[in-house]
Amino acid sequence: MLFEGDCLDLLANTPPDSVDLIITSPPYNIGKKYEKAVPLEDYLCEQESVIEALIEVLAPTGSVCWQVGNYVHRGEVFPLDIYFYELFKRRGLYLRNRIIWRFNHGLHASRRFSGRYEVILWFTKGEEYVFNLDPVRIPAKYPGKRHFKGPKRGQLSGNPLGKNPSDVWDIVQQDWEEGVWDIPNVKANHPEKTLHPCQFPIELVERCVLALTNEDGIVLDPYCGAGSTIIAALKHNRKAIAAEQNAEYIAIAKDRIEQFRNGTLPIRPLGKPIHKPTGNERVAQMPLEWMKETQ
Repeated sequence: MLFEGDCLDLLANTPPDSVDLIITSPPYNIGKKYEKAVPLEDYLCEQESVIEALIEVLAPTGSVCWQVGNYVHRGEVFPLDIYFYELFKRRGLYLRNRIIWRFNHGLHASRRFSGRYEVILWFTKGEEYVFNLDPVRIPAKYPGKRHFKGPKRGQLSGNPLGKNPSDVWDIVQQDWEEGVWDIPNVKANHPEKTLHPCQFPIELVERCVLALTNEDGIVLDPYCGAGSTIIAALKHNRKAIAAEQNAEYIAIAKDRIEQFRNGTLPIRPLGKPIHKPTGNERVAQMPLEWMKETQ
């Protein structure tokens, strides 16, 4: 469901404890055309009311993935993840990972080093939560490596499904061999690029959806922009709820969803095949659910 309007209105009509994953990139308060820059304290106060409403609808085993960068004022950097950590922690959530999303393109700074990463704060509502590692494992550098001594001599030294991708996500093709997730940000030459100035890459959302929800789970994005979260959820047989106030972005999101259902949406392919165990431990292509549609 795509709701046109304030996310607080959507959340007020969402049943408590019903959402399995909340994933979003909130406005950074840097004066993009979809936001009005305000003092940092006022911005955080506004976000606090949204966070309270989000936690109310989050299932007891659910997760929040809050992706943020920096607020920059007069050349000084304020890392937003530090401020948001306190807002979530104060409400009893548990930080499971502070994920670094590194990319290679962005604005070039002239009086400081150019920023090339942002942060995803992964919180859970409780101590019991959904975490499916196998769907997001990456190929081990030496998938057939075996213990050469000790009681496990001759046995595989790593998980035959691949290894844990770690908390540094760095999605370019060559880095898959290094066990790092590499997801390019959506810039001018990216196949998913729309008019939205700060667009989520679908692949970034996919990793969170696969790891932190089960099939038929509910994924919510309170600031959905061009609809990447909805598409990632539908692609993997999850249900999606999202809110967006900008009519132009609503139109883009609806058009992208329709293209996805028709099989015509440009989506950046995965950078490298995913390791699957076979008799001779070869790397094979991981099948993806491409066109399952939810009600």
